[in-house]
Parts: sequence; C-alpha cells; structure tokens
Amino acid sequence: MKAILFGGTGMVGQGVLRECLLDPGVERVLSIVRTPSGQQHPKLRELVHRDFLDFSSIERDLTGYDATFFCLGATSAGKSEKEYSRVTYDITMAAATALARLNPQMTFLFVSGAGTDSTERGKVMWARVKGRTENAILRLPFKAAYMFRPGIIEPMHGLQSRTALYRIPYLVLRPLLPWLRRQFPQYVTTTEQLGRAMIRAAKDGAPRTLLETDDINRL
Repeated sequence: MKAILFGGTGMVGQGVLRECLLDPGVERVLSIVRTPSGQQHPKLRELVHRDFLDFSSIERDLTGYDATFFCLGATSAGKSEKEYSRVTYDITMAAATALARLNPQMTFLFVSGAGTDSTERGKVMWARVKGRTENAILRLPFKAAYMFRPGIIEPMHGLQSRTALYRIPYLVLRPLLPWLRRQFPQYVTTTEQLGRAMIRAAKDGAPRTLLETDDINRL
C-alpha cells in the first residue's frame, strides 16, 4: 500500500506515521508538510507545500496512491466558526477534492473526534464543523472513506501534542491514562491503536463508516 499523510508532525499524525513505517504492508509514505520535520526513513518522503488551500502545483506528486491518512487539525479554542472552518473544513476539502479526482480508487481516512455532530445543526461549534467536513468527504467519489472519532488519546512512544492547551492536561492525566484505557476502552485509545486501526481500515475496510473509540480499539 502506498499512502499519503497529512498532519504528520502532530501527535496523532506522528503515531500514524510510526505505524506506517513499521508495517511491512505499507510500501511508501508521502508526508505533506509546511515545514520539514527532519525525520528520515527509506519509506518516507516529505513534500513541503505552503498553500494547503491549493494543491494544483503538486498534483503530479499526489497520483498513484492507495490511501490518505488525514490527521491535520487544530483546537477550536479562541477561534470563530469561520476561523475554525478554514482549518477544519476548507483545508480538508481542498485536499480531499483534489485526491478524489486524482486517485478515484483511493481510501480516505479522516481523524475527526468523539461527539462530532453529523446533523451539522447542534449548538457546539467544533462538532458542527467536524460533522460538515465528514459529510462532505463522504459525498466525494472515493473508493471508500472512513471517519475516525477518537475520544481521549493516550500518546505512546514519547509522542506529545504540539498544542500547548493539550499538553498540560496530558501531563496531569498521563499516570492515569493506562488505567482509564483498561477500564473504559469505549472512551480511551492510544496513538498506536489509532494508527494500526487506520492502516487496517485502509487495507481491508472497516465494518462501518463512522468509527468511534470502541470501534477503533476493536479493529
């Protein structure tokens, strides 16, 4: 399997990338980044691209892939709905629309979040925007598309969130996360489990389109 990765420098994306590089069934990974990470691996190619709203200049680099792991995201804290939509909806759809045209046999896997609002009409802003994004992806002519909705994600193998707002709660909860994961697998997963589940869904499909934390842990 040849895969494209967005968000490979964030906590979730780093987890997915790690599992891709370890998985013998993943032949090659193209990581689309704004700034180089410096990471090197025989399977990995990083492509620096500044404008995530327009991928026309790199379309030739985006063809011939089987899956896209879209792990790019941002907190909604302090953002208006327009600002949050630009990151969550506009950028995602710019990439997804181009990839659906270039690779119609591709599987597109989108990291959303627990509590996402598929009706797009709820009171919680981020959940509406995520729901609108999910729905728009599912309308595109991909071979398959899966929406991953993890709840609490335990970072493994030294990974950490790049968002300062999340780092402090993670530091406080870190000693409790393994216990919480064992006791409440329907709410807690790990970067390792999420990465492996996304790869498995890309290769073999998944039982449903919208995958909650419990589904992720079972894959």
